[in-house]
Formats: sequence, C-alpha cells, structure tokens
Amino acid sequence: MKQTFVFNGELIGTFVEVVGSRNSNLIGVSGRIEDETFNLLELNNGKKIVKENAILRINLDNNNFIVDGKLLVGRPEDRIKRRKNE
Repeated sequence: MKQTFVFNGELIGTFVEVVGSRNSNLIGVSGRIEDETFNLLELNNGKKIVKENAILRINLDNNNFIVDGKLLVGRPEDRIKRRKNE
C-alpha cells in the first residue's frame, strides 16, 4: 500500500536522506537540515538539495517518511501557517 505524506511542519533540525533524484550524485546524501529556502534544503555537511528534484526520507520522532520534495517547494513559513490553520 502506498501512502501519501504531506509535511506541514518545521524541517530545520530534521534528519533527511535523498532516496531518489534526477541527479544520481545526490542519492544517498544525508544530514540534518540547517537552513531552508523556497527551493533549497541546506544540510549540516554543506550539501544543498533542490527540493523539486529530490525524493526524501525524513526522520520524525524515530519514524521515517518518504516525501516528494515537490510537495515542500515554497516558503517554509507558509507551510507552517497551513499546519496552524488546520
């Protein structure tokens, strides 16, 4: 069974791993998110991930979720506001 996971929370400090990407050099890149912009995630190891081009495994509360980075494109504060309004 395939599940869709929509993430509306804060990503900074979260551990992520790229499990799919059009750029094969990014697959397997992992680390903690230090910064997030409209289109990018910057990891603690200096790597930058374009959200739109990545499938991510996100670890939240010791649970792993697979998220299509396209769903994360946008201003982080707008995503968090959506969560508060639900």
